[in-house]
Amino acid sequence: MRITLAQLDPIVGDITGNMRRIREVTAGCAAEHPDLVIFPELFISGYPPQDLLERAWFIEQVQRAIAEVAELSAAYPGTGILFGAPVANTRQYCKGLYNAALLAYDGAILGMQAKRLLPTYDVFDEARYFDPAREINVIPFKGERLGVHICEDAWSDPALWPKGLPYDINPISQLASQCATLLINLSASPFQAGKECVRYQMLRKHAQRADAPFIYLNQVGANDQLIFDGRSVVLGKQGQPMVVLPSFEECVRTIDTDAPLAAAGYRAEEEIETIYRALVLGIRDYMGKTGFRKAVLGLSGGIDSALTCCLAAAALGKENVLGVAMPSPYSSAGSISDARQLAENLGVDFRIVPISGLKDAYQAALAEPFVGTQPNTAEENIQARIRGNILMAFSNKFNYLVLSTGNKSELAVGYCTLYGDMSGGLAVISDVPKTTVYALAHYINREREIIPRDCITKPPSAELKPNQTDQDTLPPYDILDRILHLYIEEGCSAEEIAVQGFAAETVRWVVRTVDRNEYKRQQAAPGLRVTSKAFGVGRRMPIAARLNHS
Repeated sequence: MRITLAQLDPIVGDITGNMRRIREVTAGCAAEHPDLVIFPELFISGYPPQDLLERAWFIEQVQRAIAEVAELSAAYPGTGILFGAPVANTRQYCKGLYNAALLAYDGAILGMQAKRLLPTYDVFDEARYFDPAREINVIPFKGERLGVHICEDAWSDPALWPKGLPYDINPISQLASQCATLLINLSASPFQAGKECVRYQMLRKHAQRADAPFIYLNQVGANDQLIFDGRSVVLGKQGQPMVVLPSFEECVRTIDTDAPLAAAGYRAEEEIETIYRALVLGIRDYMGKTGFRKAVLGLSGGIDSALTCCLAAAALGKENVLGVAMPSPYSSAGSISDARQLAENLGVDFRIVPISGLKDAYQAALAEPFVGTQPNTAEENIQARIRGNILMAFSNKFNYLVLSTGNKSELAVGYCTLYGDMSGGLAVISDVPKTTVYALAHYINREREIIPRDCITKPPSAELKPNQTDQDTLPPYDILDRILHLYIEEGCSAEEIAVQGFAAETVRWVVRTVDRNEYKRQQAAPGLRVTSKAFGVGRRMPIAARLNHS
């Protein structure tokens, strides 16, 4: 069977545009006479469509598009089109929708398989919108028995769930018991660092157990906070890789399952490289899909803003990035020179807008109401908020998107200023711990110095008061990040973290500070997800709560 794999980047809600891509790919591969053209999960609507699925007019548009795909298949005799879309069901007292894979052929919908396993953990909320498949059946097609299933249906291996399998059914086992000759998984599987190896080993086991070739087709691109890495694969019966599509880029490729396929080399990509490429793609897609071409950010001479600027330049082109240095009386001369040097190394536009006079004006205006008080964070944060206002002025005047530059470690413990350095339309590295920020900086500098050495080696500082460093307030970042990982990503209690060799007092301070700053995070710009538990859509915590940490 000749099969065309369409690893594409759909836009959520753009049914017309996504249909156009189906038409283009189907026409483009017609000369290769494929028996089947495959598109990812929920391709018609884009993934995740969220509450658009609750709009009747949207579902009506989807249904018309499904009919168009069926009509399109009549124009290509002998070619089936397998694609994902939300489909209405007829069950009463249920959600009324399936997350479905549909096979269009010869002018009609020849077969449909709904998704059985509906994830509700982390960023997923599919049970909010969909009903699970009532039946799981192979789809006979051109002498094959297609075992079509959707994304989470493959994540039913007990080895993936050390705390207990959340599902009582294994869709792939059911398809194998029906003698499926070819397993096909349509996916929209979000990226996270380290996930690729786990996913690949899982797919290999499925192919081996079912004794059937396995096609895994994943969406690529970024939609809001989620990034999709693609990296689709075709595996032989023994789990050997036969075709491996690239990560973080679109790819359309036709294969022939009847022809002897040479084994493809499969090597998991370096984790730091995947994080870098994911963030670049995340910026490019977020801005492109929201209509922005240019970005502006504050360049402080520190490593966080330097990294964000490098990522933006890679995503958008150097001509579309503006870095603004906004020195105050506490900014060192090195901070300005490092920011300027970075801009020169990247070739991005660079401006200096001093804020000392504005700071003095604020303090003069507040002198009377503040009389008799000692200077504290109120005065310090005025500087950050002036900078935020200046960046937003550039945004309003020139239609730039402001990129905020705070990292995950800072956002976790509230070491950031609301309406100041948190201002922006996209929080690029808000899911990147500080230690990973350093690793990314070294990755960027692997061939030549782009980020100035002093940005990497000097002690991190907000420069809001004389001789300030982050470690005046925070534990060392290597310790802080390990505690944060255990608390946020692993879900450990303070007591469980302390017994792993951390000072109990430090642990209690960290977890209480994380809890106390939830209100800040819920006002932050959307951030790009690269870890297993990012702030934002995948972590829903109360603000007005009182937690007891031993």
